[in-house]
Amino acid sequence: MRLTIFWERMADHFGGSYAESFARDHVMTELGGRTVREALDAGWEAKDVWRAVCAAVDVPADKR
Repeated sequence: MRLTIFWERMADHFGGSYAESFARDHVMTELGGRTVREALDAGWEAKDVWRAVCAAVDVPADKR
């Protein structure tokens, strides 16, 4: 998954403003105690981060 698609999906689910806030501030156990931004900066694949977000916040199946 491209990062542009990842961020489009984040904005679609959370809204443009909150997507960035969530990515920067929400520490997720699914990402090993990292935020979305930290996981991406550490080299995690965008698709794996998106899957973790989906699992953590119950993103509807049609948006996964």
